[in-house]
Amino acid sequence: MTDIRANTSQDPQSVGTAILGGGPVGVAPRPELMAAHALRGDPVVNPKGYALGRLEHIVLDVERGCIAYAVLSFGGFLGLGDKLFAIPWNAFTFDADRHRFILNVDRGVLEGAPGFDKSQWPAMADPRWASHLHAYYGYRPYWD
Repeated sequence: MTDIRANTSQDPQSVGTAILGGGPVGVAPRPELMAAHALRGDPVVNPKGYALGRLEHIVLDVERGCIAYAVLSFGGFLGLGDKLFAIPWNAFTFDADRHRFILNVDRGVLEGAPGFDKSQWPAMADPRWASHLHAYYGYRPYWD
């Protein structure tokens, strides 16, 4: 697999998601604005291109008018036993040409991450939970 780290060094201090590729300006659709449902199920890979999981949900901070988290499914077999992981939106790079997300974390970091069951979501609006999550992944909280 091709190592794409040089192109995906997302700044932990940024609040948005970096974008790789996409068509020329003035040609629709462009990856800067996309329907959230069009991203559901997109693969999530590490910078070496190895599969980490799939994007299941995009969580909005309605009050601030921005994307807070991407929820990734990881683990299990054929969708059974998958755990969900909320990951700060700014931790991702969107590869528009391959329609996938690149997450610059080791699989071990993801395996040790605070995950949750699809029937028991955490209190994502709790500032302590959110601060802990951002610190775990090493990204600045989007509300700062």
